[in-house]
Amino acid sequence: MDNSALVKAAVDVRARAYAPYSRFMVGAAVETDDGRIFAGCNVENAAYPEGTCAEAGALAAMVAAGGRQVRHVVVCGGGNAACTPCGGCRQKIREFARPDTPVTMVSDSGRVLMVRTLAQLLPDSFGPDSLA
Repeated sequence: MDNSALVKAAVDVRARAYAPYSRFMVGAAVETDDGRIFAGCNVENAAYPEGTCAEAGALAAMVAAGGRQVRHVVVCGGGNAACTPCGGCRQKIREFARPDTPVTMVSDSGRVLMVRTLAQLLPDSFGPDSLA
């Protein structure tokens, strides 16, 4: 499967991140089950716990457009170390993605650094199906 548009969306949105405090810019993009792509970037706040992660922004954009099922996630951090989603974002992704959903971490140039399933990142997860 060609994920170049999804990777490009994550790389491009990373450049628009608002990270004046940490200087750690992150972009994320999610692809829905019908092929639409939504992107988000981290937005820091002087009151540190009030910032938002890139993955949360991408998911919010997806939900606002009526999307409900994530097929693939890409996270773009800086440098050559994989930027994996934080614990809270792993749970947020789980709300809209199956455990076998791929999560790809890329460099700021779009080079794939790591690919994991959501189950590998969040084993034994609690999701919407847990409430059924």
